[in-house]
Amino acid sequence: MKIAPILFVATILTGSAHAADLTVSVRGPDGKPVSDAVVTVYPNGQPTRGPIKFDWPYRVAQRNIQFTPFVLIVPAGAEVSFPNLDKVRHHVYSFSDGNKFELKLYGREESRSVRLSAVGVAAIGCNIHDQMVGFIKVVDTAYAAKSDAGGVAVIHGLPDGPVVAKVWHPYLRAPKNEKTLALTAVRGAARETATIELRPGGH
Repeated sequence: MKIAPILFVATILTGSAHAADLTVSVRGPDGKPVSDAVVTVYPNGQPTRGPIKFDWPYRVAQRNIQFTPFVLIVPAGAEVSFPNLDKVRHHVYSFSDGNKFELKLYGREESRSVRLSAVGVAAIGCNIHDQMVGFIKVVDTAYAAKSDAGGVAVIHGLPDGPVVAKVWHPYLRAPKNEKTLALTAVRGAARETATIELRPGGH
């Protein structure tokens, strides 16, 4: 799969004197949205201290001979489940440094779990079905979101002050498929927009 160069537009809108919302729109030069881009934000450039918990399930299902969701965000140390919802068996694995695992053949309505401890990316595949590809972004910040079908990711409740935003997508040609942008969350109704063109790439 190839995608066109991506236009990254970040807008910070403050919701109160002490918290801001970050809206990121990821689009190609043709104006079409790009989904499954992961945005991570680090207030003062630092990872989150203490436990991190997201609202979505830490789960990658096997359905219709593909991984669902294609991209999942989890905090470091999370246990991720891999339920098989297909009629055929799957053999799920990852060779990614720090998050290598292998879940040998298991069938329909069975599930396996693995704990991912290393910050980074676990690229996952199936040893039986080569067309199955998915990605788990393991993060060390509580401020993370994935772009939806409209290419938009929203992160709520950022503390006031400087932040570092990172944008990752499995098909970006960049070190670790990631670009970094320094932003500032300003009090009041301030808006800050930055545009970055990212080169296409592969996985």
